[in-house]
Amino acid sequence: MARTSRTSVIRSSCCDRSACCIVCALRKTWRACWASSGPTPSATHVPQPRARDCSRIVARWSSRSSCCGPPGARVPEYLWAESESWARRVLLAPLLLAEGPYRLGAWLHRSAYQRGLRRVIRLPPRVISIGNLTVGGSGKTPLVSWLAGELRARGRKVAILSRGVRGSRSAEVNVVSDGERVFFSAAEVGDEPVWLASTVPGVPVLAGRNRVALGLRASAVFGAEILILDDGFQHHRVARDLNLVCIDARLGLGNGHVLPRGPLREPRSALSQADAILFTRVPVEPGPAPRALGLPPGLLRFGVRIATRGLRALDGSELSAPDVLRGQKVALLTAIARPDRLKREIEALGAEVTELRAYPDHHLYTRAEIEALDPARQWLTTAKDAVKIPPSWAAGRRVAVVEQEVRPDEPQRLLEWIVDSLDRVHRSV
Repeated sequence: MARTSRTSVIRSSCCDRSACCIVCALRKTWRACWASSGPTPSATHVPQPRARDCSRIVARWSSRSSCCGPPGARVPEYLWAESESWARRVLLAPLLLAEGPYRLGAWLHRSAYQRGLRRVIRLPPRVISIGNLTVGGSGKTPLVSWLAGELRARGRKVAILSRGVRGSRSAEVNVVSDGERVFFSAAEVGDEPVWLASTVPGVPVLAGRNRVALGLRASAVFGAEILILDDGFQHHRVARDLNLVCIDARLGLGNGHVLPRGPLREPRSALSQADAILFTRVPVEPGPAPRALGLPPGLLRFGVRIATRGLRALDGSELSAPDVLRGQKVALLTAIARPDRLKREIEALGAEVTELRAYPDHHLYTRAEIEALDPARQWLTTAKDAVKIPPSWAAGRRVAVVEQEVRPDEPQRLLEWIVDSLDRVHRSV
């Protein structure tokens, strides 16, 4: 039987680390609205990854939120729409019942620290937080890597603190890397800390839930002068000197609602605590200005592009230019927040995506899943996914890694502002 050219998509019954069971209960409403917003991608059935129980208490939603939706997306695409038809609003109205408690819980959580009801701890090093207000990938982790490398190049002693997701040792203080060697696997500490450790030589990376303990360890053991919190905007326990918030330039803040009615982790009013907005994934070609609806006036704004640098083999060798994809048929294997965006980026390079095998964000691959890949196809995966795939698992299969790089529009201005801001804080202490 001839191979179909239609893109096949892995379908998950529930996105991993989902926001709430109410969302699951309202899936029929979402499906109806999704169908009304456009055609559903054609798909063939493939085995579903196991989905964890999606019940969560409100206190943990603000920092670990995601929700059910279309294949491979943290939230349904239509929740990113800036304007909505009245029919869609009616269909989504039941979600307002869940949005209220979520919004209140996020506001109370932040207010408890701001009003002194819960203790904010000041660590000896200066602290930069790079986070976001929305669910889904906004490019914050690549920015953490870029900033850490740039600060180290200027002679600063930097350490990265990551929470780590899905790691078996997430409750502990883990020195993932001392800047030279990587000590843990993605299964132990999560994919993002391991990826960060592999991209920023000379910068220690620590992972665990207790970022106060991580910061104290980084200061005592490595003499860190600057700590960078990966995904730290909703982590209020650690005092920070700079709050940088990433917003996808193409998506903005979506429909402006908080989960599960919209893509926001907490109300837009939280942006009053930001020192600057980094508009990520700014398109290379000229286009409309980044969507900045509802942003506080006078807030510093910087543009950042994330471009494909090339392809490399799974073992880390043979980096080639992205032009080799032009006219090629490829399949995608990924476990990131927005696989649809990866598909568009690969297609923009001239390739035809014949299959998209998308697992929930931070999914830990099994050997069986990798060995099940069709050897006849050229598979592409992300660098964050690659740290979870030992090359021996992919023996006999063509798997290439898509390498991307951060390109700020004004790198010198951004770096000088960050360094000057930190130095002013240091002089005032």
